[in-house]
Amino acid sequence: MSPAPHTHVRLAIIGGGPAGLMAAETARAAGIEVDVFEAKGSVGRKFLIAGKGGMNLTHGEPKPDFVQRYGSRAKEVGQWLDAFDADDLREWARGLGVETFVGSSGRVFPSDLKAAPLLRGWVHRLRESGVRFHVHHRWLGWDTEGMLRMDTPDGERAIRADAVVLALGGGSWPQLGSDGAWQAWLAERGVPVAPLVPSNCGFDIGWTNHLASRFAGSPLKPVVIHLHDTQGHEHSRQGECVITATGIEGSLIYAFSGMLRDAIAAHGSTTMALDLAPDRTLDRLRTDLAKPRGSRSMSEHLRRQTGLGGVKAALLHEVLDRDQFHDPETLARTIKRLPLTLKRARPIQEAISSGGGVRLEALDGQQMLADLPGVFCAGEMLDWEAPTGGYLLTACFASGRLAGLGATRWIDRLRENGTA
Repeated sequence: MSPAPHTHVRLAIIGGGPAGLMAAETARAAGIEVDVFEAKGSVGRKFLIAGKGGMNLTHGEPKPDFVQRYGSRAKEVGQWLDAFDADDLREWARGLGVETFVGSSGRVFPSDLKAAPLLRGWVHRLRESGVRFHVHHRWLGWDTEGMLRMDTPDGERAIRADAVVLALGGGSWPQLGSDGAWQAWLAERGVPVAPLVPSNCGFDIGWTNHLASRFAGSPLKPVVIHLHDTQGHEHSRQGECVITATGIEGSLIYAFSGMLRDAIAAHGSTTMALDLAPDRTLDRLRTDLAKPRGSRSMSEHLRRQTGLGGVKAALLHEVLDRDQFHDPETLARTIKRLPLTLKRARPIQEAISSGGGVRLEALDGQQMLADLPGVFCAGEMLDWEAPTGGYLLTACFASGRLAGLGATRWIDRLRENGTA
């Protein structure tokens, strides 16, 4: 049942994703009355979509390495994880009857690989604990009296809350609820917000029609990526990616998407290199390609001597002219360092996640906004980013828990002062 106009609530949590639900659980466990407001018809929609191919809950790598996945925000996110890390998340899932396992890549999955049973059990437990859910309630900012404006099926309502946790997501997958509309409302109140940008995204290159029409969707594996960050430091990693109709995407690209995006912003484009044959040295490729090919075409010679064909051969044709392709030395060097110029990131609406958001410097140690006492922020709407692999979800859970604790302490102080 929706609250009536000008209703007063203890803790209003706006956004029903993992960060918001974890804030709700944490505050309710401390005895706080909690109302969760969700713009869509159900909570956890992005959580469910993210789990379609197998729910990657967190990652099993050692904590020091885990924390470094948050890049320039490793220090701040590391503090969140000090109170709730990957092991705590697995134990939390176990409390819902969901066992987890570590896959061959180090990623942690529920034993059934599904997100729905976990979310169902969680929401049921929250309801049983007394958390109240209000779906189809879209936050519209604050009114002149500082109350929350809420668009509901019964018209606009005003909600007065002792504390508020904003867990509104970033700008990716807006059809699931995280459209970034909150940026303007916070900026109006003086909260510093970094522009939302795509993260864990693909990039446009601009293939020939031949490659785009024949090889879009083709995986590239294994390959090694080589690139330089904006400070000139080289980075390399082996993994997999996928050719798209316009460029390239996939886990290996996502791991460096922030770096690539920032380089494009600084220089207008950026060039990375792919090693198409990481199991072969340059000297071996030189030797193999220099062997007589007789009447065979160079493409057939390439396939027989190196095992490269299909999309990898097509990529070589993208960057080499006929004479270069027929020169064993040039061909061998290009196999080991295929240059690809990235022109732009794909739109944020297509990205798995987003960077930018409420700057962490705007928060105190309990996730409260310094300029808006009693208002806390959590999840992807904050200015941090991480690669796929469970790091995104883990930090969302951890920040939600911290915001729930902070809101609880705030409300307790109001009670002590007789103002709640």
